[in-house]
Amino acid sequence: MSTPKTLLIVYHSQTGGTHQMACAARDGALAEEGVSVRLLHAAEAKADDVLAADGLVFATPENLAAISGQLKDFFDRSYYAVLDRINGRPYAALICAGSDGHNAARQIERIATGWRLKPVAEPLIVCTHAQTPEAILAPKQINEDDLERCRALGESLTAGLALGVF
Repeated sequence: MSTPKTLLIVYHSQTGGTHQMACAARDGALAEEGVSVRLLHAAEAKADDVLAADGLVFATPENLAAISGQLKDFFDRSYYAVLDRINGRPYAALICAGSDGHNAARQIERIATGWRLKPVAEPLIVCTHAQTPEAILAPKQINEDDLERCRALGESLTAGLALGVF
């Protein structure tokens, strides 16, 4: 019997949008039996969590055209401890952005490239169109179509892990 696979979802969310996206990915991932799914806030996630994962999802808001400081802190704390120990593992990214999201996606891609991870989906970017200070700081409600895209990403990632595709 093969060892059960694990998907780790590391997220940071200040206004709730990214958290909703990460939870939707987790819910989709739980549809696949035989794969353990862990959802960890970036402040709680550690290098050992990354080492124990067979697949990864990184979820962040885009803040000032970059990943959130908390997700960056997670990468800073974990980067060298896992370097050359997770080569080839699959990953995907979820970005909650006010207008664009592509710079945060590129930043995650550069980090994942350094870790030699394998992208298995295009970054999933949800645009909230929050442009004023009030809208940016307000609690977010991600629409059901975008949450369904996040669920589908989680489900396809765990299906690939379970089937040994990744």
